Order: sequence, then C-alpha cells, then structure tokens
Amino acid sequence: MQPSENPTSEILAGLDLTVNAGEVHAIMGPSGSGKSTFASAVMGSRKYEVVSGAVHFMGDNVTDWPTDERAKAGMFLGFQRPQEIPGVSVIQFLHQALSGRKGIDLSVAELRLATMGWMQRLGMDSSFIDRRLNEGFSADEKQRNEILQMAILEPEIAILDATDSGINIDVTGLATPGIREVRVDNPNMGVVLITNDLRLVDEVTSDHIHIHILIDGRIVASGGRELTAQLDSDGDNAFRNMSIGV
Repeated sequence: MQPSENPTSEILAGLDLTVNAGEVHAIMGPSGSGKSTFASAVMGSRKYEVVSGAVHFMGDNVTDWPTDERAKAGMFLGFQRPQEIPGVSVIQFLHQALSGRKGIDLSVAELRLATMGWMQRLGMDSSFIDRRLNEGFSADEKQRNEILQMAILEPEIAILDATDSGINIDVTGLATPGIREVRVDNPNMGVVLITNDLRLVDEVTSDHIHIHILIDGRIVASGGRELTAQLDSDGDNAFRNMSIGV
C-alpha cells in the first residue's frame, strides 16, 4: 500500500486480516504505524494505491470498487475527525445515506421517528438531528453522530478509526451504550477498532476480541486480551523488535 501521489513511499506491507461475521478486532500501535491508512485504504480512499494483494468483502473482490459502492454493499467507516458539511443537517445526511445503503425511501418525518429511539439510547438530545452536520460539534458529539450513523445504516462491517479520540470514556460512557448497543441489535456486524485506548477495547465487548499490533505498516503480533496486558505494562517497545525482518 502506498500513497497514489507518491508511488515510491510504501506505508503498509504484508498485512493480512480476516474479519468474520460478529467478530471484534482491534488494531493497535504507535502513531504513524499505518492504522488510519489501513482504514482509509479498505474503504477505497483514492489517496492510496493498492500495489499488491486485494480487499475482499462478502465473497467479492472490491479492490477496484469506489468508496460509495463499498458503503452501499455494507462497509462502514467511522472517522477519526469527521468533516463538517455546511448546509446539510444530520437528518438530511442520514436520509441520503440510508437511501443509498438500503434503497429505503423514507420521508424525513418517518426517518426522524426511526432515529428517536437510537438517539435516546445514545444519550443525544432530540434537537441534535436538525443541526448542521459536524458544525460546531464537540469531539464527543462527533463520535456519537458516527455511532448513530452506524446504528441506522446497519453495516455488515464497521471500521471505527480512533472513535475514542478526544473523548473521556469515564465521562461520556460512549463505548458501552454506543458500540455495544449497536452490536446488540446487529450481532452479525464485524467490528474493527483502530485505537490505542485499552479501556475502549475492554468496554466494547466482554467476549473474545482479536488484538493486532501494527508496527511500521506490518502486523507483528496477533492474539487476545493478553496483548493488551503486555501493551499496558511494556508499551509499544515490547513489539518493536518483532517488525525487523517481518
């Protein structure tokens, strides 16, 4: 994997990851290791070029599919820093996204009713739905909005890129009532968490979780919760030497 505008710069190499229905995976590693690049590449960002290997989804090779086609098929990316979209309200965005994802042409009034239950479960004020998308949103509000989108669109796989960024989990409790709530209603959804917050990994699921340590664009270790304990006690340095010769 390399940036399309700089074909000599390789960011990801030898990265092999399979996410089955209902599984939760966490990709952890230091800043600059390629975590966000991985998320963007899987969703088809034109900033990057796949020079070898392929992205497969539900039996299809989607490597050459544009981002919107991947989203319609059931792939979802929760952004680390969601963009503001001037002039577009949250309800208008959801209406367009749901129509594209499922071909459901609800009226705005019908969609408003459908979202009320989720907004209550996510601790969101009912007036939120009429605000301009991400304009003036706090970090917490941006991430709750990403989770709301995931709940409404019901993807087959959700890649959540640093959804804990800028959020104090002890204060907001985002992970438990958010990601967990969506998984209750959509238990077959695969989840890939891209985070370095060990608390989020523990909060999202009490079941088995697949942990992957990404160093210099390579997965150097995979396992279960024992890896989070090692990260907690030794930090990234415990895995850095593993990247040599991989």
